[in-house]
Amino acid sequence: MGVKLYGFPASTCTARVKASLEEYGVEYELVPINLATGEHKQPAYISCNPFALVPAFQDGDLTLFESRAITRYIARKYKNGVKDLLKESDAAAGALVDVWMEVESHQFNPAVSTIFYQTFVIPFFGGTPDQALIAENVEKLGKVLNVYEDRLSKSKYLAGDFFSLADLHHLTYTFYLVKTHASLVNSRPHVKAWWEDISSRPACKKVIDEMAADAHASK
Repeated sequence: MGVKLYGFPASTCTARVKASLEEYGVEYELVPINLATGEHKQPAYISCNPFALVPAFQDGDLTLFESRAITRYIARKYKNGVKDLLKESDAAAGALVDVWMEVESHQFNPAVSTIFYQTFVIPFFGGTPDQALIAENVEKLGKVLNVYEDRLSKSKYLAGDFFSLADLHHLTYTFYLVKTHASLVNSRPHVKAWWEDISSRPACKKVIDEMAADAHASK
């Protein structure tokens, strides 16, 4: 049956899983899901993701949803002597990866996802962005990134001097963020250097290039 990822390249959460698969060199099939036609609400897809969101993921008889859970599964299944993005062989390092994955999910994501939704999704469907809500979340995200700036002044990556899922999980939303609010990243030199580093990794660059192409084609 092989590995199948259901979604589309421009989707932040689909691309997060793609980046993990690409980092580990896993062969997979991207099965396009067309949100515009409501394909994600059809029974065939609901059986893969009961919340009618992308992505969904299949590996043989195993079906998963929720992008961060899927990336953890990939990291556990495909880790090797060269690459272990969860650092599970080192309790302390692994705990720091866990901490910064939690930070991404609970501190970074709420603000950045709101900015993304207002600046990209609402205009795409013909709506008018709420500028006050954008400004509120830009301020919130700035405070979060101040913490990142301090952390990254002490280590190359978020969990230490090694690339991990904690860094990878930031890839897709930050890609869109720098399109509209680059100063949030560029005004913080350590955050800027970190972003330039992770976004230039071959696997990550491939994914964000495909995000850009898909987003452009959808206009």
